[in-house]
Amino acid sequence: MSNKVTEQTEQLVLPILEEMSLELVDVEFEKEGPNWFLRIFVDKDGGVDIEECGQVSEKLSEKLDADDPITFPYFLEVSSPGAERPLKKKKDFLSNLENNVYIKLYEPLHDAKEFEGILKSFENDIAVIEIKVKTKKKEIEIPFEKIAKARLAVTF
Repeated sequence: MSNKVTEQTEQLVLPILEEMSLELVDVEFEKEGPNWFLRIFVDKDGGVDIEECGQVSEKLSEKLDADDPITFPYFLEVSSPGAERPLKKKKDFLSNLENNVYIKLYEPLHDAKEFEGILKSFENDIAVIEIKVKTKKKEIEIPFEKIAKARLAVTF
């Protein structure tokens, strides 16, 4: 059900975002405690502000009310993806080269399922990240299809 709702929501929100020159980063529909949340993450060069999020929310809310893909109560949230923006599409990887990333895999690679390091390249559906192993740097090649989740990672 969750996938169907996110797909329908994506179809409804894309024309709104195109009209406003915004990019769809992600759509989530998940239950937290007793409540359901439909979260839309949008962005643009230079970031989005609260007014833009409010406009998207109003326009999308009208479309959701008319289409009614969710038949029970839920909360609609529209926001920017924040500092730890998810990397979902191949273009997300290409536009974040030299940034610190966190990648979680479906299955272990080099005896690990999670990696954090600098995204050095993304070619032929292979992400290359530079990780630190004790005091040495090492490059790991990760096939795109093995990535379960990826996001930017904040470093201090």
